[in-house]
Amino acid sequence: MAAIFNSSLAGKKFLVTGGAGFIGSHIVAYLLEHGAEHVRMLDNLSTGLRSNVDLFAHYPNYEFIEGDIRQPDTCRAACEGMDYINHQAALGSVPRSIKDPSTSNDVNVGGFVNMITAAKDAGVKSFVYASSSSVYGDEIVLPKVETKTGNLLSPYAVTKMANELYASVFCRLYGLKVVGLRYFNVFGPRQDPNGPYAAVIPLFVSGLLNGNPVYINGDGTQTRDFTYVANAVQANVRSMLCDNPDAFGEAYNVAVGSNFTVNFLYESISEMLGASQAPVYRSPREGDIRDSLADISKAGRLLGYEPVCQFLDGLKITVDYFRALHENKNG
Repeated sequence: MAAIFNSSLAGKKFLVTGGAGFIGSHIVAYLLEHGAEHVRMLDNLSTGLRSNVDLFAHYPNYEFIEGDIRQPDTCRAACEGMDYINHQAALGSVPRSIKDPSTSNDVNVGGFVNMITAAKDAGVKSFVYASSSSVYGDEIVLPKVETKTGNLLSPYAVTKMANELYASVFCRLYGLKVVGLRYFNVFGPRQDPNGPYAAVIPLFVSGLLNGNPVYINGDGTQTRDFTYVANAVQANVRSMLCDNPDAFGEAYNVAVGSNFTVNFLYESISEMLGASQAPVYRSPREGDIRDSLADISKAGRLLGYEPVCQFLDGLKITVDYFRALHENKNG
């Protein structure tokens, strides 16, 4: 990925929690490729992939710690000597949280408090964390603006809102430079298509490539602000290196600012793959937001964020990535 802006990473040391996950691994890749002095990854590999750990083994300035953010000692050790903390570690998925709210809370709230406390005690320069568009709940007004949220629809959404509340308090109480990023349906290469909680785009691509049934929850007219992963990486890097005092203690939408139906997504992937298979429609998924579209002006104004990749361009890169993996696997 090309350099996001001119700020040098030389001499800077970064910790990325959840770095073996999808978004975390892209952040690690960017930091290593653009000259960070040291990049440390922390992951317990419960949902992160060993292949994403091994991807960076050839970098002499890369370090991996296998550990759990639910352990305060692990968090303290991971923060030691670091300048910037990028906290991506979490148990994702609305359905997972509905099935098991207790574990989602332990990881996403308890683990978050452990990490932000360790960061504060270590005297780091900034703490940037992943929030979610799920905090908008049943608020129907589009586009979503950061100041207007509705009733939360899932335990996962509750955990992310709790993160934002804790972060705001840590900023005001301790002066910690903290930034939260509300992701809107981030997608791209290395997003895992396997397991019961896989995201929609890798599921669609994998199903069409393998000739398996592809399910659409609801009637497919629900909309999403699909956000290619390079945009999320940009937002994280800008946030970590931000020197705007007005930016801290806030949460920001990270998206493109345009939305598309799930039906259009399916049709686009089918066209890119030359597939004619029809989807299978089923009941809407409990806890899902009906429509999603972000106002990204706040992130632009205070962080300098501007999308670097539009939806269809990112979708083509992603489909090509999974198609190449499929062809290599199947000869």
